[in-house]
Amino acid sequence: MNRRDIGNEILEGLKEIKDYKKGLIELKQSELSEPSEPKVIRSKLKLSQSAFAGLLGVSMRTLQDWEQGRRNPQGPAIALLRIAEQHPEVFSDLH
Repeated sequence: MNRRDIGNEILEGLKEIKDYKKGLIELKQSELSEPSEPKVIRSKLKLSQSAFAGLLGVSMRTLQDWEQGRRNPQGPAIALLRIAEQHPEVFSDLH
């Protein structure tokens, strides 16, 4: 098992930041796409509202509010919806 040298990793990261600011290197950047509507994702997973809400860790009322457009998912919920859409096998393994 390799032992990490955290101090060295931090120093390398700081050097990378300095080099980027000086224009010496380009850093990889990616933008995450917005997930589809929760109802669309739930339909693709063939889950009931109750089951999908349970997997996401939200109340059924919250999921209904999202699906009916009264509220929008925020923060971690968006990340979970993105995972459910892009890697549905993760969710099918859970239920």
